[in-house]
Amino acid sequence: MLKALGDRPLATITPLEVMNAVKAVEARGAGEQAGRVLQRVKAIFRWAVIHGRLDSNPMLDLVPSEILKPREVKHRAALDAKDLPTFLAQLDAYDGDPHTIHALRLLMLTATRPGEVRGAHWDEVDMDAALWTIPAERMKMRQEHRVPLSRQALELLQSMQPLSGGRELIFPSPYYPSKPLSENTFNSAMARMGYKNLATAHGFRALFSTVCNETGWRADVIERQLAHKERNEVRAAYHRSTYMDERAKLLQWWADYLDGRKTGKVVHLHQRTA
Repeated sequence: MLKALGDRPLATITPLEVMNAVKAVEARGAGEQAGRVLQRVKAIFRWAVIHGRLDSNPMLDLVPSEILKPREVKHRAALDAKDLPTFLAQLDAYDGDPHTIHALRLLMLTATRPGEVRGAHWDEVDMDAALWTIPAERMKMRQEHRVPLSRQALELLQSMQPLSGGRELIFPSPYYPSKPLSENTFNSAMARMGYKNLATAHGFRALFSTVCNETGWRADVIERQLAHKERNEVRAAYHRSTYMDERAKLLQWWADYLDGRKTGKVVHLHQRTA
């Protein structure tokens, strides 16, 4: 696309030429790249208008959904609830690095994202308040996320203190202690346990959502715990509750549920109260 349009004055480039160039990128099988190219071109023209290089932006009407084909969203492979007993037993028996094992457990207990757990710092955790506060800069949506800690999560963190308590990171790399566990650590460990292409670390969030929704927990509470962005803009403007009390109960129930699946103990299912 740069070869076709890159050496021409912006004022001479038409929306039709940009659309055709973007479609040519898509036709090569690079749909995602085509979307990024369109986004970048529109940003360039917007910059030109703001800085007085153009009087108006001719690219405003180029809407990605009207130009590019919809792309199939591939969801990360997730563990099924019926497979939990076997997986939890294998996790207990796994003889890998203890930082990785404990990090995987905290990942399951908190329904957070892998990167949020890998980068966790001790100064983010208030053990007395049973609260983990993830700063905005480490969150996907760039908003601070407060995570209530269950009894099991607190016990796990306490067990990590002798291993990494003297460092900033809760789960430092065993090879480079000043750096967090690598991005592929969790899925590599799961692959060694026999779950390659069957389940991913990120998929624990889907498992958490499925089980909690099916057992009667309120969807708003679950979504807030997952730190999902409210898609309805009007609802998002007014719906600011963090549901901390309910989320604390939810995560304690979830931790007890995981313990129950591991031991075979029947955990009482949550019932909707409203």
